[in-house]
Amino acid sequence: MATRTDAPTRREQILKEAARLFAERGFHGVGVDEIGAAVGISGPGLYRHFAGKDAMLAELLIGISERLLTGGKRRSAEAAGSPDAALDSLIEGHIDFALDDRPLITLHDRELDRLRDSDRKMVRQLQRQYVELWVATVREVYPGLPEAEARASVHAVFGLLNSTPHLGRPGSLPGRDAMADLLHRLARGALGAAAEGRR
Repeated sequence: MATRTDAPTRREQILKEAARLFAERGFHGVGVDEIGAAVGISGPGLYRHFAGKDAMLAELLIGISERLLTGGKRRSAEAAGSPDAALDSLIEGHIDFALDDRPLITLHDRELDRLRDSDRKMVRQLQRQYVELWVATVREVYPGLPEAEARASVHAVFGLLNSTPHLGRPGSLPGRDAMADLLHRLARGALGAAAEGRR
């Protein structure tokens, strides 16, 4: 998978710092001046990039849902013909998100209800498509697993992987590669256990 190496745009810098600050102190606990200071511009200068904090929150939560779905579809297509490889790749992609975008997990858990109805519906729609992509792949790997149980298992695995913001201080965890490997084994183990009970 190609990794993007070009420098983030100012807009991306703003979103990254907004996500960090919102996750640390809550959406209402952060002002535009603080977000601006974190990226070296004035608070009012942010309005050249975003209409306000609500727009930042919407772009963060819709953006990560779009990114997960797009990445999942790409990973599935690249592994065409090998359901096992597709499932491993989907797990790897979600682990990258869980380890590298922890503030967005916290933000989603705490602030999703603050979005406008239309934006919240968009997030939910994208998430449903992402879940169904996983369900289809899981059922190819474990054909004896009923659809409802496959869907419940996928949600449970998401819960496991998305627990990363709650795993303790960064220094108390294994290194990133070791943590990624552990999460991968746990995810495959959970899905395998769900299917094992159906044999």
